[in-house]
Amino acid sequence: MIEIKISTRKLDLFYGEKQALKNISIDIEANQVTALIGPSGCGKSTFLRTLNRMNDLIRGVKINGEVIIDDQSIFKRNVDVVNLRRKVGMVFQKSNLFPKSIYDNLVYGPKLNGIHNKKALREIVEKSLTYSALWDEVKDRLNSSALSLSGGQQQRLCIARTLAVEPEIILMDEPASALDPIATSKIEELIHILKEKYTVVIVTHNMQQAARVSNKTAFFYVGQLIEFDKTTKIFTNPSQKQTEDYISGKFG
Repeated sequence: MIEIKISTRKLDLFYGEKQALKNISIDIEANQVTALIGPSGCGKSTFLRTLNRMNDLIRGVKINGEVIIDDQSIFKRNVDVVNLRRKVGMVFQKSNLFPKSIYDNLVYGPKLNGIHNKKALREIVEKSLTYSALWDEVKDRLNSSALSLSGGQQQRLCIARTLAVEPEIILMDEPASALDPIATSKIEELIHILKEKYTVVIVTHNMQQAARVSNKTAFFYVGQLIEFDKTTKIFTNPSQKQTEDYISGKFG
């Protein structure tokens, strides 16, 4: 049976007078990878940031409509935004690690959540690094600076840090765009593993990447959701001409 993890209903978002999202209604399935594609400035990242209320941090933003996660509206007044962002983790385009050790980066979130037992923290560190395919590479240098890692390792550490607070949903905003092909392939392999346990939503400009990693793909254009379907259908037999034109490189 298909489980819907995230639903949006008639979602509009305005930056001041400018409307960035127009009437977005979509159902995102649990334990699947959903890719958001479309040209720059089409609303993909804005949409992604509505799913854990990151847009709340921007002045002048106005949102209409609903975002529902696990049958609960995330915009209700009684929603704890800190808890929401723990449940809905975010991995950004550029790694945003603290200038601290690998270990300290990983235990930062759990400590904020009240976990201070050294054995428990050590288990969280090992588990999150193992799940992000980084444990074997860094287990002997946990006290080294996180910034001493390669770009690809830093990005996987960002993913591990997200996993350390045990989210249910992982949002990824172009997580491999600054990486070389080898590091990118490791991130893609990791995304395949993550969907066994998590719901993943990824923004990517790389069409081949969307085709490789996702189960479903949403095509955004000028703030509108043009088409949303199984990835194989979007890339081989899209229903909308705009989707076909974008995928075939006629614009974008």
